[in-house]
Amino acid sequence: MSTDSRPDIVLGFSFARATREAFAAAYNVIGMLEKPDPTLVAPEMSARARALVTAGSIGASEALMAALPKLSIICCFGSGFERVDLAAAHRRNIAVTHSPEANAADVADMAMALLLASTRRVARADRFIRAGKWDARLAGRFGPIAGLGGGRLGILGLGAIGTRVATRAAAFEMEIGYHNRRPRPDVGYRYFSTPRGLAEWADYLVVACRADDTNRHLVDAAFLRALGPRGHLVNVSRGSVVDEAALADALANNVIEGAGLDVFEHEPPVHPKLSELENVVMTPHLGGGTERAVRAMTEMVLQNLQAHFAGKPLLSPVP
Repeated sequence: MSTDSRPDIVLGFSFARATREAFAAAYNVIGMLEKPDPTLVAPEMSARARALVTAGSIGASEALMAALPKLSIICCFGSGFERVDLAAAHRRNIAVTHSPEANAADVADMAMALLLASTRRVARADRFIRAGKWDARLAGRFGPIAGLGGGRLGILGLGAIGTRVATRAAAFEMEIGYHNRRPRPDVGYRYFSTPRGLAEWADYLVVACRADDTNRHLVDAAFLRALGPRGHLVNVSRGSVVDEAALADALANNVIEGAGLDVFEHEPPVHPKLSELENVVMTPHLGGGTERAVRAMTEMVLQNLQAHFAGKPLLSPVP
């Protein structure tokens, strides 16, 4: 039996070493779950764990909460919390927090990187050179390239990430439009009352909305047709917002011109058709993975845990 008087916590994700060490310095880490499976909960975790630190894309089911009966708080590392059963947490009087804005700037950077890589054929051109194929200057080798300047960028979700995408895109001299559940009077960008209307207007579209059951497959085959044959889609939100099979078909059949993806519907597996396509650029959910963002998310989790165990208001409870 441990004599450590600090609150016992369980990690629901294989965090980076520095993050694990920061948690262990402040709390008694009694275990780590490889996946959110209640059958993996060890007896010591079940008997003692008072907090679970996980990621929104991994989440926590009611069955997992039941397997950790002393749980009083779930902290999501990052802004998302889509796979946490909030209703079950409420019934069990378990607080749920997240880390909004901690990684927003870095995810916005990734959105622009993917937009540039997709529209300017960066990955395809790199592979072309590495394969030894550049033996002559060939005009139009990668098809017509419109460029970002003067283009129309639609942003699906003008929250912490979306607003930073807009700021960066404006520096590229792009025209900005957006769709939210409601218009924002504090911004001067053009508002579209429907996602389809935004897609019809935009040349390029960045998905930056929060994922939940209401917007699953919001970007579907009809949406992609509205974006059109010169359109590029970038997703830095959550994979569930985009119908991945429909996107693969759209890319294969030139319904849209290209895509840049940092998130996937069933990650880590990726739709097999996407891996066969030249006109998609993919990264393995790296958007919020910078040192700066990880430090900020770690600190926000620690502050929420400290407030919770001290009986003070939480820093960032989920909405």
